[in-house]
Amino acid sequence: MQFNRLPPGAAHDGSRILHPTSPDAAWGTDGVAHLRVLARAPRAAGSAEERQARDYCARVLGDLGFEVSREPFSYSGFPGRYGTPIGGAIAAASVLVTFWLATIEGVPLAAAIVFGAGLLLLVLFVWIMVGDAVLDLPWLRADGENLVARRGHAAPRVWLVAHVDSKSQPVPTRVRIAGIAVLGASVVLTALTLAAGSSRTILWMLCAALAAVGGRAVVASVVRNDSPGAVDNASGVAAVLAAASSLDPAAPVAVLITSAEELGLAGARAWVRAHVAERAFVMNCDGVDDIGELTLMYTRTNPAPIVSAVERVAGAVRVLRMPPGLLLDSVAFADVKWSAATLSHGSMQTLARVHTRRDTLDALTGTQIDPMAFVLARAAETLAR
Repeated sequence: MQFNRLPPGAAHDGSRILHPTSPDAAWGTDGVAHLRVLARAPRAAGSAEERQARDYCARVLGDLGFEVSREPFSYSGFPGRYGTPIGGAIAAASVLVTFWLATIEGVPLAAAIVFGAGLLLLVLFVWIMVGDAVLDLPWLRADGENLVARRGHAAPRVWLVAHVDSKSQPVPTRVRIAGIAVLGASVVLTALTLAAGSSRTILWMLCAALAAVGGRAVVASVVRNDSPGAVDNASGVAAVLAAASSLDPAAPVAVLITSAEELGLAGARAWVRAHVAERAFVMNCDGVDDIGELTLMYTRTNPAPIVSAVERVAGAVRVLRMPPGLLLDSVAFADVKWSAATLSHGSMQTLARVHTRRDTLDALTGTQIDPMAFVLARAAETLAR
């Protein structure tokens, strides 16, 4: 959806946003100003550029009357840097070796044993990599810092969250998601072909082709620092900062700017581990493009109160489960059963440039950042009541 051009102070009649005065009045420009500062350079976790962006956020929030603190944490960079490529390599190799044994060598029993061993290894590897492993694994240890901003004495009932770090990869997010889906299809088809005892060459050729195509995209998903991350996620941070500026000062709403989201949600998982008892609603903002529609993504259970609050402000919102291949900060909160969702604005075209060198200010004007800020602020105030 394209947001209506309405300033803070608009009311809502339950189905659409209502403008209090002139229908031609424009949004403010705070979000665009923040975007231009934050998206000037790539911001890999732990880099000087990331620290500068976080310092800017601290100044903005401090000037708004928030009590700002920094919470350091330690994490392993291994899952975020190498988990996806290695997992993809294991899956693709399992299918391709199985194909070779079943068709070229003609030993179906050996093919089944190898495929089963490959799946077991893949499951074990994924089990080691997921969740809080990013905080506990001993490899590639690094230090990060989350920025926390609270206001007032009441415990926050709502947290507005966005990650400030960025990354690039040789393949854009859209290709990586497609690669994971294709590779997964190759694994399923191989398992079905083995179970059926089929020797049809066309089926085995299809298994191998899917594994080769999907595996290539997934294995190429290594982490670099060549993207200024204008959409992902300077735009989300800008929207949260702009939302913070229009919040009712008395509302128990706080802000969390995380680090190392692009490395296995390390910052969010570290913060959740330290504050797991402080249950609250979480609205994570990740990606606000000029094109596309307002989307609310979630994992585990549907966060109905958040959906209702957003719909009360925006009218209509696309609600969907987080697609495979996407890993966003709200997952860390949902994993400990907080009511959490990620809000974004974009399309498949957006995903074609996320995590690439093309995610720059040249491709993003920020027209939807202040409208997103309006939705975040008003929905947060509704949830905080």
